[in-house]
Amino acid sequence: MIIRLTCAWASVLAYLFFGKTILGQLGSPLLSMLIFAWLLGIIAWSAIGVVHEAEELAHRLGEPYGTLILTLSIVIIEVALIGAVMLGATGAPTLGRDTMFAVLMIVLNGVVGIGLIFGGLRHFQQSYNLQGATAYLVVIIPLTVIALVLPNFTTSTSDGTLTNLQAICFSLFTLALYASFLILQTGRHSDFFIEPDLPARNGEAQHQVEEVGHAASGSLLPNIALLLANILPIVILAKSLAAVLDFGIAKLDAPPALGGILIAMVVFTPECITALRAINANQLQRAINLCLGAAASTLGLTVPAVLGIGLLTGQPVTLGLSATNMVILAMTLMLSTLTFTGSRTTMLEGAVHLCVFFVFLVLVFSP
Repeated sequence: MIIRLTCAWASVLAYLFFGKTILGQLGSPLLSMLIFAWLLGIIAWSAIGVVHEAEELAHRLGEPYGTLILTLSIVIIEVALIGAVMLGATGAPTLGRDTMFAVLMIVLNGVVGIGLIFGGLRHFQQSYNLQGATAYLVVIIPLTVIALVLPNFTTSTSDGTLTNLQAICFSLFTLALYASFLILQTGRHSDFFIEPDLPARNGEAQHQVEEVGHAASGSLLPNIALLLANILPIVILAKSLAAVLDFGIAKLDAPPALGGILIAMVVFTPECITALRAINANQLQRAINLCLGAAASTLGLTVPAVLGIGLLTGQPVTLGLSATNMVILAMTLMLSTLTFTGSRTTMLEGAVHLCVFFVFLVLVFSP
């Protein structure tokens, strides 16, 4: 932990004092690769630190508070990286859309697919709390359609963007819906989001909240401080990584969507590993909280952030997906609904989700 924090904050100081000189070397292919590897490595390592500290808090707070802290921490990193790229010199009108779509594909198809296959191999069938999964999907489906599909069908614009009025209203609606979900998740229905063999009553949940309030002034403070100490270097270094990423994609003539995929992979890989470990330990509900929670929080928080940056800077923000990606998205939402409408999962559902994920990857490079 000490080594990780030392390397992260040393990198922050290096870029604060010598950032212009370092980024001025991007014209050299070898130095560009080294700079990219350095930044990517530090950010990924710090993200692992975020997950570790969030796991410590999760152990102390219990579900669903632990996974909620982890998910929100990861989304803060995601918004920081997207914002850094959007505020760059060249701008990136589709980056927010590409990142959100990549997150949905990675967590709802990639991680769910791999997890259910390996969970099925190890445990045959796995159970979860149906009410919790349903609550996630009830929020994810409208948030996804409003953010990534509806902009293609409005008549005020014709390029997948929103008018200022639409952007403000949709941001407020999105935040209100996500806030309502958080109230449900942490309030009277918190028992929806725990393992089905560990029932919790409302009184127990309320007692847990009271314990958290008492602990926050004592034993939780070191973990919270370490969590912030791991998040801040990522936020600060995001602008430098954005410059290198933008330069590399332009130089290699790579698909624009690759930037969003790389950000999603950097940010959510540690959380995905945590979800897979939970599935391996036969804690499918925790994995569902992580995967579906990541999808819900990404849409609930990233959409308002991206639209807000666009409104403040005057940059266009394209949210509407292409026709091909809308088909993949519709199939993903339908499959997720079918997968999480029973009380148990098997390898078959995992294989189907993984197949859709591979189709998504192929279409990135061969649309």
